[in-house]
Amino acid sequence: MPELSGLQRVKPRTIWPHEAHEFTPWLADNLPFLAKTLNMELEFEAREMDVGGFRADLVCRNKVDNSRIVIENQLEKSDHSHLGQVLTYAAGLQAVTLVWITTEFRNPHRVTLNWHNEITDAQFEFFGVELRTWQYNTAVNFAEFSIVSKPENWTFIEDSLLYRIQI
Repeated sequence: MPELSGLQRVKPRTIWPHEAHEFTPWLADNLPFLAKTLNMELEFEAREMDVGGFRADLVCRNKVDNSRIVIENQLEKSDHSHLGQVLTYAAGLQAVTLVWITTEFRNPHRVTLNWHNEITDAQFEFFGVELRTWQYNTAVNFAEFSIVSKPENWTFIEDSLLYRIQI
């Protein structure tokens, strides 16, 4: 049995110091990890897409129905600013699926996503995904996506998946 005492949780900024220049490109290149966690087929459309003078981190298409998906990244605890951003990008791009990735969801923001899932038409989906990062023996990095908010009718394989990070 391998020894796991060298496994420790690290802050995502230890791996990706700059969200826009390092994490967003990594995520764009590794969309299958997020797609598997969300149980979706994602097709990359754009990174830092212009939305009325603002920039959406990632924009994808759902391969099943060609609907648009907006992904907002935040390498900190959730905040009001990013909540507004993801809603603004979704409206500006007519996205039906919103995915907000953060290192920790504050309860009011998680409740807000759940409430949107309850009150909107079933075609709209709001996901809250927490990013956790791990390091093994100071050399091998892992990323974990954990679903903390999802539509009621959404089905998944696992609500938390761990991936080895290639940088």
